[in-house]
Amino acid sequence: MKMILLQTQSVARYFGADVLFENIQLEIQDNARIALVGRNGAGKSTLLKIIAGIEEPDAGRLSKGKTVTIGYLAQHSGLDSDKSIWDEMLTVFEPIIQMEAKMRHLEEQLGEPSLLENADAYQKVLDSYDQLQHDFNEANGFGYEAEIRSVLHGFNFFEADYSKKITQLSGGQKTRLALAKLLLEKKDLLILDEPTNHLDIATLSWLENYLQTYQGALLIVSHDRYFLDKVSREVYEISRQKMTHYKGNYTNYLTQKAANLEREWKEFEKQQVEISKLEDFVSRNLARASTTKRAQSRRKQLNKMERMDRPLGDEKSARFRFQPEKESGNVVLSLENGAIGYQETIISSPIQLDIRKTDAIALVGPNGIGKSTLLKSLVDELPLIQGTKHLGANVTLGYYDQEQANLSSGKTVLAELWDEHPTTPEKDIRSILGSFLFTGEDVEKVVSTLSGGEKARLALAKLSMEQDNFLVLDEPTNHLDIDSKEVLENALIDFPGTILFVSHDRYFINRIATTVVELSTTGSKLYLGDYDYYLEKKAEEEELRLLAEEEALKKQPLQEQVTDSGTKEHYQIGKEEQKLIRQLTRRIETLENEMATLEATIETLETQLTLPEVYGDHLEVQEINQQLGQLKEQHETIINEWEEQSLALEDLGN
Repeated sequence: MKMILLQTQSVARYFGADVLFENIQLEIQDNARIALVGRNGAGKSTLLKIIAGIEEPDAGRLSKGKTVTIGYLAQHSGLDSDKSIWDEMLTVFEPIIQMEAKMRHLEEQLGEPSLLENADAYQKVLDSYDQLQHDFNEANGFGYEAEIRSVLHGFNFFEADYSKKITQLSGGQKTRLALAKLLLEKKDLLILDEPTNHLDIATLSWLENYLQTYQGALLIVSHDRYFLDKVSREVYEISRQKMTHYKGNYTNYLTQKAANLEREWKEFEKQQVEISKLEDFVSRNLARASTTKRAQSRRKQLNKMERMDRPLGDEKSARFRFQPEKESGNVVLSLENGAIGYQETIISSPIQLDIRKTDAIALVGPNGIGKSTLLKSLVDELPLIQGTKHLGANVTLGYYDQEQANLSSGKTVLAELWDEHPTTPEKDIRSILGSFLFTGEDVEKVVSTLSGGEKARLALAKLSMEQDNFLVLDEPTNHLDIDSKEVLENALIDFPGTILFVSHDRYFINRIATTVVELSTTGSKLYLGDYDYYLEKKAEEEELRLLAEEEALKKQPLQEQVTDSGTKEHYQIGKEEQKLIRQLTRRIETLENEMATLEATIETLETQLTLPEVYGDHLEVQEINQQLGQLKEQHETIINEWEEQSLALEDLGN
């Protein structure tokens, strides 16, 4: 039976006389997977803060279960701590660590001779130890360190990073750590505002898989449609200050929304036809004595009718267009044996590129591998460490910088474009800005006061006016809401020139790319297909790699485990005692063999947990941790029996 964790009832947020949103009804059940979507500025982040209890609503109320725990990740938050990465993650498991310390203390007590002499006291301590051991096992006491390693590995933190102070990390790393800690805390409800920021594609895939098996409920705001499709099972949309609920993932939401709009139009048009007929009948028949009563009846029917509002459809969208002034030659850009990096330190080499007219090439790879560096080297903002670059005939290159360094912070939006194109009439500049959603007084805003999404649209507007035939784009979808992303995608699909781009938006890559180039420390690798094709090929490569490792392991000699068991010689003991000694000795040997087998198995499993292909898969880590817990519990039981049998044998020998 589903349990409701939290509800909002008629929640509203006002800014003076302006309404951001109102009458918000939202229900979160345990294990819910909710995507909250809407345009930039619709109030998504504000609503998340209200639900997380950080802000109070201006109207309405929020109710949640008394024991419900909430974890919240803000859009631009990062972990703030003086501790090392490992020590900070350990704070999540402080109760388990204290439990473990208490167990060690009880173990010491159980070994004290004075306690052994007092059977009642010994039993009392033993009972406490047994209960504590059970609680420790239930709390994953044997596996929490492996769990930390698994999550840190998922966010690209490795053994060598664990001792680093968090104060030394970058903003993106701190954000990833904040999310890692939240996942380890296992709250009943996890509220995530743009959790995919600062994540490369491999980390995004890991996070999707992790969240699909997360035990609590999820409420997520994200502009990553691929991510929303994988994680969400229901969608709440904020549009025009109201909330609408849809069942299913993001793709289902789009389908349902389109179907609802089509149905609303049909119902509206049907009612308009009916109204028109009634009004026509009334106007023609009201004055005639023979039909007056029928006309009056129709007029009453009209007055009582609940008239439908005209369906509004989607909110106003931007209109992006990129049209080159001239065509390039067939060869657009080539790079042979390229190497990139900083101060002669190579981070990727050798890089080969052969870009032809109308190619749409996605450049992918982990964070820090130099994708942006390569783009800057190709547009001459940074030097190549080595390699030969050649730009083709008639190629005009336009560059979109994710840091938007080409925008002048002190200028107005209008001046930003007009100063570079002074011969273009003002009305044409305003018209272009209007197509990028800068209308009316928006064009008088100073660039420094713009939001991230507004700056992105302004930079794209500048790029569109250059009319280049080769677009080099570094994270062009950053800061854009989903609607603007879709408009940009359609503009680039219609663009008759050539595109080389970096993006972490897999949905965007899949729509735009005809070729994928993967960048790594060993250089570039070409995949002649879209993003789905690239994923298939990567999966095949990984499968072949694992098979090769498995074959190599099979060829390694097995280590033999040898356990020596020594027994005391006993003399002048009666036959019954000798028989009992033999039985005890055989049982001790059996227990020692069982212990040796268990220890070997535990050691093997613990070794597996240190392998990247294992601790990178949180499902396998959970499975191994469960096995380890059971095996260590068995081991503890055998040790207890071994101690009892050994004491009994020792008593007989004395």
